[in-house]
Amino acid sequence: MEEKYELIICIINQGFAEAAMSAARECGAGGGTILNARGSAREDAESMFNITITPEKELIFILAKEELKDKILHALYQKCGLNSPGQGIAFTVPVDDVVGIGKKINIDTEKK
Repeated sequence: MEEKYELIICIINQGFAEAAMSAARECGAGGGTILNARGSAREDAESMFNITITPEKELIFILAKEELKDKILHALYQKCGLNSPGQGIAFTVPVDDVVGIGKKINIDTEKK
């Protein structure tokens, strides 16, 4: 049976990515990729959502097995969600194909 994967993307205030990754690892994530980013928002967003918007962000990309997705999302929300200093949001994107994880394939053979 072929494994299904989801890409979990977390946008979090700078300095909180390691805490988020720790929470994800506790739920079975093998690792992730952290990128520095800068956010922008409408001028009224802070009052609309009752939060302080910090422009310096970190993006976390976690490729996770589909059956771990909900557990990892819940852990990210608990540890680093909008009601925490990390003010993180997370969402998932379905992944159609994955190369480089699990069973090795010969691409030349697969094309035939």
